[in-house]
Order: sequence, then structure tokens, then C-alpha cells
Amino acid sequence: MRAVVYRGANDLRLETVPVPRLGPEDLLVQVAVCGVCPTDIKKIQYGTVPPPRIFGHETAGTIARVGARVRQFKIGDRVALHHHVPCLDCHFCRHRAFAQCATYKRTGITAGFEPAGGGYAEFVRVLPFVLPGVVKIPARNSFEEGAMLEPVNTVLKAVRRLSLLRGDVVLVAGQGPIGLMFTRLLQLAGARVLATDLMDARLRLAKKFGATWTANPQSAIRNPKSALRPPSSLNDFVHRLTRGRGLDAAVIAVPSDSVAREAQALLRGGGQLMLFAHTRRGVPTELDLASVCADEKDVLGSYSADFTLQAEVARLVFSRRLDVRPLITHRFPLAQTSAAIALASHPTPDSLKIVVSHER
Repeated sequence: MRAVVYRGANDLRLETVPVPRLGPEDLLVQVAVCGVCPTDIKKIQYGTVPPPRIFGHETAGTIARVGARVRQFKIGDRVALHHHVPCLDCHFCRHRAFAQCATYKRTGITAGFEPAGGGYAEFVRVLPFVLPGVVKIPARNSFEEGAMLEPVNTVLKAVRRLSLLRGDVVLVAGQGPIGLMFTRLLQLAGARVLATDLMDARLRLAKKFGATWTANPQSAIRNPKSALRPPSSLNDFVHRLTRGRGLDAAVIAVPSDSVAREAQALLRGGGQLMLFAHTRRGVPTELDLASVCADEKDVLGSYSADFTLQAEVARLVFSRRLDVRPLITHRFPLAQTSAAIALASHPTPDSLKIVVSHER
């Protein structure tokens, strides 16, 4: 089969590799779609893991073979895959810190070499310990929608970590695919969202995804329903719309330290700062720790998915209450995976979610 093999930093090669051999409790899935995720992009561009590997973990496809002991799936089932599943029993899992579970940290889907997701290949092997993460895709829904379950799960997990009341004002900084999902899920939870981005096209989409207000920090605040005079800054606008109280929460969906610091200053006392995009290690930054202590502004992080939310995520996506279809703007064949990753790492005004769509 064909696969895109990581051979080192910024070195991806289209190669012919063996179709994975199946064990009696495994699945073999013919990949239809695999999303391009920033987590994999960082590993590829910075060479943070040793080669060779086959990346890609936002995967959906059709079951091509089933192991002799597998009973809950059959050949021909259309499925979405989850490459990490926690044990649900260890100390971390009992604290709902699923991403810290040793079982969860193992990657359970491979197309060969060290398991790394494998979605940038024609077939993947699904190992037994992640079979509980396999979700059947309804007939009315597409493979692309199935491939979006994993990223939607990560966003819903972060939303659930926030202590919000209906009507709270939440900043979502960055309106890429992840930020737009935050905007919609927060709106569904009853929050009023202030969405910010440097691209006006993304701000227009943020309104469709439920943002109450939008702002490009480099230009004007958009608040067409307000009779207020134009505010002079984001700080001025937040002060007015919250009557001086400050934001109830801020979600940082861009890896910008300066944006995180600005958002922390805009929080009310007892507000929450959610870091979602700061996944690169070894890069220290400054925060006002007195605001954490004396002002009780919580600084939170959220990483990866929550297995216990999987059924709810599937209902949200497959019912299209969270319609992920407008997020997918570019589709590349397997042979052009490098180009897909390049576009995802340097987005244009018209690009959002990038997927590798396998030719049939």
C-alpha cells in the first residue's frame, strides 16, 4: 500500500509499505479521510520524535477486515477512529485526567513502524485497546464528519473544564477550525462569545458559528447591534460590554503568549484563562502570578480528548447541531500530504480545516 512516511524533520516521503498484519482482536480499516492536526505538524516540522513513522490521527474509513475474535464490527462498516483510549481505572483516570493515563498515552492505530496514527496511509490497523473508541458513522453523514469527531471532542473537553453560567462573556482568541468549534460549543452552552482573529473572513464565519461580537485587534470592533460609539481598543470594548466587570473566561486558541497575557488582564476576578494551543514544550513565558493568587484568576490547560464525551460528541456532529462541514475548505490526495501540511501550518484567508482525502 502507499503511505506518507516521516523520515525526519520536514522530510515526508510517499512510499510503498506492507499492509499491516492483523491480530485476532484487531481491525483493518481502509482510510477515506484524515484531517491535518497541528499536533502532528509540530512533530514533523520540529522533528520531536524519531523516524520512521506514519502520522495522521483524525481518521475515518471503511472496515476492510476484522480479527477472528472481533464481534462488534463487520466488514463494510463506515467508522471514525480514536487513537487514544484511557484505562478508566488508574489514579489519573479516577481524577478524570485521561490524557495523563499511561494507557491513553499509547497510540493504538498504526500503518506500520512505531504506532503514530497512520492516517496518511491507505490502510490502518486498529489495536484492541482502542476498539472502544471506534464510532460507526450514520448513513446520512460523510467520512469527513466522522474524521472531525476527535478534534471536536478535544474542544468539548476544554469547554467542560470551564465553570460557566448562562450569559457569561467568553473571549475566544483565534477563529481557525478549533476556535470556531469553541465559538459554537460555547454558544450552545449559553455563553456569549467575543471572537477575535486577524482574518476578517474568519470573523464573518464566527458570526455564523454563534459569536455575539467579533473583533479584529488590528482594526475595528464589530458589534452591529450596539448603539455605543466605536471603542478605541479591545480593553475598552470588554469594559463596556461587561460594565467594567471583565471577561468571565478566555480561551486561547492560538499559540501566542502575548494574546494569553492580554486575555489574562481582561478577566474579571475569579475568571478563567484556558490555554489550548500552547503545546510546544520548553518555551517559558511571563504571567502575572499575583492575578492568579490575589485576583483568583485560574489558569487552565486542556489537551487531547475525553473518552467519556464520545457519545455526546457523535450526537453533536452527526445531528449537525455543530455542523463541521463548513470548516473543511481544502482536500488533498495522499501524494500531496506535504502540501496539505504546508497549507495548514501557514493558513490563508480562505483556508480552515485541511484534510487528506484518499483516492478510490
